[in-house]
Amino acid sequence: MPLVEKRNVLSGIKVKEAMRRQVIQLPHNASIDYGINRMIKYKINSVLLVDELKQPIGVVSKTDLMSAFYAGYAITAPLAGIMIGPPLFCYLDDELESSLDTMRGNGIHRLYVLGADYNEVVGVLSYPDIVGLLYRYCRACDKGLFNIRRQREEGQFRKLKVKDVMTPSVSAYLENETLTQVIEGLTMHRMGAVLIRDTKGKAVGVVSKTDLIIAYKHGVVVDVTAASVMSAPVKSCNANSYLSAAIQQMLLMDVQRIFVFANDPGEIIGVLSLSDAASIRSGSCRACTSSRLMQK
Repeated sequence: MPLVEKRNVLSGIKVKEAMRRQVIQLPHNASIDYGINRMIKYKINSVLLVDELKQPIGVVSKTDLMSAFYAGYAITAPLAGIMIGPPLFCYLDDELESSLDTMRGNGIHRLYVLGADYNEVVGVLSYPDIVGLLYRYCRACDKGLFNIRRQREEGQFRKLKVKDVMTPSVSAYLENETLTQVIEGLTMHRMGAVLIRDTKGKAVGVVSKTDLIIAYKHGVVVDVTAASVMSAPVKSCNANSYLSAAIQQMLLMDVQRIFVFANDPGEIIGVLSLSDAASIRSGSCRACTSSRLMQK
């Protein structure tokens, strides 16, 4: 009798194949201003804080900086005052699948990777790294939809579209609402960015955590309007676009989310994030999640 064994695209892949080897470590007494400089320079979402013995003791993310901005912390205050600790780790030879489960289970977007001696931090694993790896694997897969030249009978293969994976609800604020309201919304919904609409309801921009920490660095106060710091135009894609194309678009633009429209780009109906893409395991099709038969 045949046995059915489930497998997916992450089966057998190790953390060391997907992680980034660049880890930005800062002394715990470095200033918030310096931490923002490092994040902007290296285009990263967090820094690892170490003590006098160079041992990791905590993490400061853009979310923590945004909260410090909201709370009125001085830009010269030490990062240790807003850090979250201790950091969560994985190891070079851990299964990528189990590390992804750890990230989801703890509601975090990254794990730091320890080396062979378990004392040295040698890398960082995040959702964009995992999705980028999935995208490369799917491009090279003989059974992937990238390499099928002619569409087979409908129903035999199915390309995922953005609308199949996106989050249909969109957090949005008016352009004349304050940064205080925007920060409260980002914190409440645990999102990386919110849509900004004009008084007619059209999407005119986005305020992200990056926009907020840059404003924090430049001495902007939290009672200014969202329009004064938002990024424009809105990076968007069509709901009927293939998921693989949207992932490629996000990776090329180096963004972690893209807003989704149905017909009119000004009428946003959803948002797609790299974490959404990572949660379905595959970047393009269901070939990798098919069961395989083994004879008993």
